[in-house]
Amino acid sequence: MRLTLKQIKWLKVFIYLAAFLPFLWLLLSINQGWFSADPAKDIQHFTGRMTLKLLLATLLISPVARYARQPLLIRCRRLVGLWCFAWGTLHLLSYSFLELGISNLSLLGRELVTRPYLTLGIISWLLLLALAATSTLWAQRKLGSRWQTLHNFIYIVAILAPIHYIWSVKILSPQPLVYAFIASVLLALRYKKFRQWFR
Repeated sequence: MRLTLKQIKWLKVFIYLAAFLPFLWLLLSINQGWFSADPAKDIQHFTGRMTLKLLLATLLISPVARYARQPLLIRCRRLVGLWCFAWGTLHLLSYSFLELGISNLSLLGRELVTRPYLTLGIISWLLLLALAATSTLWAQRKLGSRWQTLHNFIYIVAILAPIHYIWSVKILSPQPLVYAFIASVLLALRYKKFRQWFR
């Protein structure tokens, strides 16, 4: 049975809640002091993991739509992608304001150059910014065939973001590796598409 437009509408409501409610939990955790002795790091890691989860969800939609024969699922991809960008922006802001501080924002440029994992992070965010800015139907019509080429950069983000996470943690833990593995599987599902690029 294929999903109907009405069911897709309700699915979008569910996606919206699934992406927004963790933000309310984050605010509550800050207010109640539920984080560890280093809340700035906890907030950075929480926002970063949310970004990665939504990135992986964005990549998951196309194969699920194809293999489950649910073409209307593609209509959810833009919403998930915009939430991915929103959480990525929160991640960047949490580092800029909580780690560096408002008075030390001038250090951000130097930090991005001297710490390679931050370089990967900002490149990923800039690509997400470009994708979010061109996600409208107007941009799709204006860019024509170049729109799809631009939005294929999501695959670069899917490579860089997990590496950024693995590189940023001081102690090697399985969680970043799990994200990297899932991203690798989701990219591997597109092997036919990548193979066509290099013919």
